[in-house]
Amino acid sequence: MPAPSSRSFIDRSSALLVAVAAALWASDNYFRPQLVAHHLTGSQIVLVEDLLISVCFLPMLFLARREVRSLGWRTWLAVAVIAVGPQAVATVLFTDAFTYAFPRGAAPNFNVQVEIYLLYLLQPVFGLAFARVLLRERRRPRFWPLALVAMASVYFIVFPQDPLAPFSKLGQGQLAAGVLVLGAVTLWAAGTVLGRYALRNVSFTTTTGMRFVLALPVLLVIMLVDTGPAGFGQYRLADLPSLVGLALIPGLVAMTLYYRGLSSTPASLATLAELAFPATLFLIYTLPAPVGLALPLQSIQVMAAIVLAVAVTALNLLKDRNIVEVVRPHDLRPAVEPI
Repeated sequence: MPAPSSRSFIDRSSALLVAVAAALWASDNYFRPQLVAHHLTGSQIVLVEDLLISVCFLPMLFLARREVRSLGWRTWLAVAVIAVGPQAVATVLFTDAFTYAFPRGAAPNFNVQVEIYLLYLLQPVFGLAFARVLLRERRRPRFWPLALVAMASVYFIVFPQDPLAPFSKLGQGQLAAGVLVLGAVTLWAAGTVLGRYALRNVSFTTTTGMRFVLALPVLLVIMLVDTGPAGFGQYRLADLPSLVGLALIPGLVAMTLYYRGLSSTPASLATLAELAFPATLFLIYTLPAPVGLALPLQSIQVMAAIVLAVAVTALNLLKDRNIVEVVRPHDLRPAVEPI
């Protein structure tokens, strides 16, 4: 690893850049639920979102064709799994989970929404496990207190009034929604780790572009299985602003920033920085309509947000002191050493 003085500001602040990208993912909730609540399925939404982003990246991939042709099979495998799992399948699963929270023609079921975000908070747990098994990242003892503080902070942002209430409501949700969310967060956690692996051999713009372009045929098949050819006739012109918003903000801009930050960030740190997504989302909920839901802002949320920012910043500063020891494996064989 180059000396800190010789690295760019972005490289030195890469974990914070991942957090900024994750915060931009929160804008997803402004566009996606209204599409789900009306007439489009998860597969229909994600297909168009992915198509619009792919169109933007195709010229970049053409210019980077020599880099793409030079990739080894392991890097191709990592990027292909990212495209199929985290980008295609996981995004559809998470979007479909919202159909249980926002059923068509019925009032929102907030018990299901609680269930979705409670289970989403398991993503860093899966991410830390995958980082250890696939990338052999070793976390120093001082890593764990900061990690636990970050995860606890987000929990109090998402559930500020009664920390035990979500567990009492969990059984009032939908089993199907819970299964969908768990599948999505598992795949997203794996995507963080595989993305970190791929970025050792390919630029962040190429990785981002390949993620979306390679996912297109998979998403097309998923949509055809889900809705059949008739699904293409269910789009409306009124859907375009929301679809473009999804593609540009939480898609194109956020994912480009995310992979730029991930290229200089151990996966163990990145998966914690991604907690900025649920934290930002629930802080946005406290804003007035139509931006938010005008929920009351609790003092514990403000304190928890400050603690989360301090924890992620501390992890970023300790990155150059090898708070996470990164072993550079030549393949994806699992580690067998104890944590």
